[in-house]
Amino acid sequence: MQLLVYILAYPFLWLISILPFRVFYFVSDVVFFLVYHVIGYRKKVVYENLKLVFPEKSDEELNTIRRDFYRHMCDLFLEMVKTMGLSKEEVKERYHVVNMELLQELEKKKSILVLCSHYANWEWNVSMNNYVASKGYAVYQKIGNKYFDRHIKNIRSRWNTTPITQNETVKTVVRNEQLGVTGIFGMVSDQSPMVAKAQYWSEFMGVKVPIFNGAEVMARKLDLAVVFLKVSKVKRGYYQAEFIPITDAGKQTEKNEITERFLRETEKQIRERPEHYLWTHRRWKHRNKAPKDIQ
Repeated sequence: MQLLVYILAYPFLWLISILPFRVFYFVSDVVFFLVYHVIGYRKKVVYENLKLVFPEKSDEELNTIRRDFYRHMCDLFLEMVKTMGLSKEEVKERYHVVNMELLQELEKKKSILVLCSHYANWEWNVSMNNYVASKGYAVYQKIGNKYFDRHIKNIRSRWNTTPITQNETVKTVVRNEQLGVTGIFGMVSDQSPMVAKAQYWSEFMGVKVPIFNGAEVMARKLDLAVVFLKVSKVKRGYYQAEFIPITDAGKQTEKNEITERFLRETEKQIRERPEHYLWTHRRWKHRNKAPKDIQ
């Protein structure tokens, strides 16, 4: 069944990936109309999330952010498909890192953990590996359909990137250290952990929620350098990225310091242009479940 779904979907995805950008974004406009006006996909969830973290905004402001978010979301997910047929020249034109030299200097000393959030276009982040000497790794969660999972891994591998699961990350860093090899590990770290497994709670956008802190645990244990990748949408189909240093020695940081820096940088990003965050996720669903000793 998984193979059948993949066989049926692949030609459609491939067709989208080869469309000229003008036609491509026209298709995105059509998808927006269907998703937002006809299907209404998770519109209630998005509004509730926005209302929760922006209580000071009027209904009109929230609805404007919501509508703009859906336009961006449709662009984003089609851009992920577009990656199948995107050349290095095209992605270099459309995804620009303003301070790549920061990463290039750090990689001379040790392995680096690059943290980002579900903001702007995180899929094109892997293209930065074309400009560094170290081996690049993208930490990801496996997809249920093994054929799509393999397909996505192949796409990401085009950008000198090796996709690995979170469970494989520590072993990969240790193996590289033994071989005297530095690596750059990209991780999207704003997911919501299960309450039963939550080891840390903090405020995110003014709401206390469980926080995924696996990135910090790894950085402190393995003494990784850590940077935050701030990505901004300049205009439709064009992004600008900037590395913001968090630490050049994970072992020297205080407990929760890396996690808190990541949260605050993510919040600043969201408050600047809230429509570019992934509001369809139920990021605050556990907000009333914090243990009494930390409330």
